[in-house]
Amino acid sequence: MSNFPYQKILVVRLSSLGDILLTTPLIRSLKKVNPKLEIHFLLREEYQDVMTNNPYLSKLITIKRDDPSSKTKEILSQNKYDFVIDLQNNLRSRILTYSLKCPKVRFRKLSWQKFLLVKFKINKLSETPPIPERYASVIHDLKLDDEGLDLFSDKKPLESLKGLTNLIGFCPGSRHYTKMWPKEYYIELGKKLTDNGFSIALFGGKEDKIICDEISFYLSKYINLCNDNDILQTAADMKMCKTIICNDSGLMHAACAVKVPIIAIFGSTVKEFGFTPYRCKNLILENKSLTCRPCSHIGKSSCPKGHFKCMKEITPQLVHNSLIRFLDL
Repeated sequence: MSNFPYQKILVVRLSSLGDILLTTPLIRSLKKVNPKLEIHFLLREEYQDVMTNNPYLSKLITIKRDDPSSKTKEILSQNKYDFVIDLQNNLRSRILTYSLKCPKVRFRKLSWQKFLLVKFKINKLSETPPIPERYASVIHDLKLDDEGLDLFSDKKPLESLKGLTNLIGFCPGSRHYTKMWPKEYYIELGKKLTDNGFSIALFGGKEDKIICDEISFYLSKYINLCNDNDILQTAADMKMCKTIICNDSGLMHAACAVKVPIIAIFGSTVKEFGFTPYRCKNLILENKSLTCRPCSHIGKSSCPKGHFKCMKEITPQLVHNSLIRFLDL
């Protein structure tokens, strides 16, 4: 793609953490094609820090989760865009952008293909590119660079991290139970690692405080960095880790965006959905022997079969051995 003729565009991705981070290769690549391009980004206000320092954006526009859309629609209309990229593509994003008098493109969610894979295990997604490349495909002939995701933090790592050596990060939380490697497994792995000279850093947001506190109770050399959703501080602290062990979650993509090697444990979800670590050193651990995977494309509150083998059969010893090989120790 040698030219992008528009001068002022709107990119829409309202939520959530990981999905917003996965838009950053598209934004950076558009700006490289047309350095004079003015890019505005619309997202929910609780995620604005994810993009607040992004140098490729000209303006952030935020919206509250439950607010009526009328005020935001008026702001968008006044901005006089000449192109809209709707990467959310749901009812709300369509309502917000409907009245804008300019060309629009929208992300194809492949909902039917996901339904077939979840309900009937018919895999029409095996050749589907990862989400950042699918986002980019809404623009004809746009090619992404090799630089991966972006998360620009203006914060420094906490002073308390400087005395810890061989730091391994744990991100034990997730919004959905079936995407969470068991808490007792994180504890067992943490004990193995601290016995072998590693220190553990626990990462999470508001909703992860209980599980991070419970895990840290059983560990010796650790630091609990769970905070009130301060993603910029989390990003700065993650950079101090040799690697991060995580679930399929937004913090997985945050770690990827700050170029930290990742070991990701996938339970009820699968790589075919496209939400894998993008262009960073990574290892995905998953139980490929089960015919019940995937049981959901976003995760569930409990295992539909009752056995939760997708996670329970990925043992702490297996993850420990994988980590040692991953670090080339």
